[in-house]
Order: sequence, then structure tokens, then C-alpha cells
Amino acid sequence: MLEHLKANNRAWAAAKTSADPGFFKRLAGQQSPEYLWIGCADSRVPANEIVGLDPGELFVHRNVANLAPPQDANYLSVLQFAVDVLKVKHILVVGHYGCGGISAAVDGKRRGLVDHWLHPIREVAREHAHELDALASAPDRLNRLCELNVVRQVRNVATDVFIQDAWARGQELLVHGWIYSIADGLVKDLNVTVAGP
Repeated sequence: MLEHLKANNRAWAAAKTSADPGFFKRLAGQQSPEYLWIGCADSRVPANEIVGLDPGELFVHRNVANLAPPQDANYLSVLQFAVDVLKVKHILVVGHYGCGGISAAVDGKRRGLVDHWLHPIREVAREHAHELDALASAPDRLNRLCELNVVRQVRNVATDVFIQDAWARGQELLVHGWIYSIADGLVKDLNVTVAGP
């Protein structure tokens, strides 16, 4: 089963070794990424590839709609490990235009458990209803909501106790908010970087 994926893996490993014979030896030694990527689980958004980094250079947490909810133990475990153990210097909260999770949060359809997960996005939509309603088209409203969600998640990350404690002890750490366009492959900085309390 899935022999094509196993064959792809062998070809990938051979290509890596051919280009850099010591790659896997170094990789096995330790990971010391400078970046934590908090992004969407969407299969069209491959974190390492988007920013041109090899395995070991980017610590990654992905979930539906790139949320950073303060009650999610999975996200919090990744955040604490990245900050306290790996000592990352940059946390990148990266959303993307055309996000199915963002759309599902506000389209009025019920999908089950994921509706609870997406509730924070509905809150962001309500808080910014005036701005969103002023936009002419539904795609424009959804894309703006994708951006607003990133801004909210940057705030969630920056106000978390792990981040606040890191800043209090003088640790160099910045939280950035980006949006990715699947249509052209480019990231856009939303200019909401937080560098301290």
C-alpha cells in the first residue's frame, strides 16, 4: 500500500544525500530552528517550501485555520517547547487567502466538532462586521477575514504567558503575522509584528 509515497521518499532522501552527503547526519544530531510556524493544515500550504527552508530549520504547528487558542493544549505544548526549549527567535503566524476553515466558520452550515474549533473566527467576524460588510464581494470579505484572523492569532500568541515570561527574562523573540496567497505563492507581511510586552 502507498508504494508510490515510499518510492517518493526514497528518491527524496537520495536527492538530499546526493546534494549534501552530511545532511541527514547533521539533521539527526539536533534541531535548532530559529522559527516557529503556526499555520493552516491546508495541504496547499507547505510551510518549509514556502519560505525555502530545509527540515530542521522550521518548527511547525498546523491546524484548521491557523488558530492559536489559549485553551488548546496541543498548540500550547508546541509554543512552550519552541520558546523554552528550542529558543526560537521568530514566531510566524501564517494564514492564507481562500482558507476553507475561515469560510466554514461563517457560511452558516453545521459540520460538527469543527464548528466549536472555528468559533473564535466567528467572534472576529462579529467584531469586524462593519468593516467586512463594507467590502463589495464575498471573496474580498473572506480574504479580509483571513487577514483579521491572523491579526487576532498574533495577539493570542503575544499575550500568552509563555511569551510574556520569555520577554520578561530578556529572551529575543518576535511574533509576526503573515498571509499567504495560494494563487501566486507569495507571503505578505501584515505589519503586526510584536517584539515585546
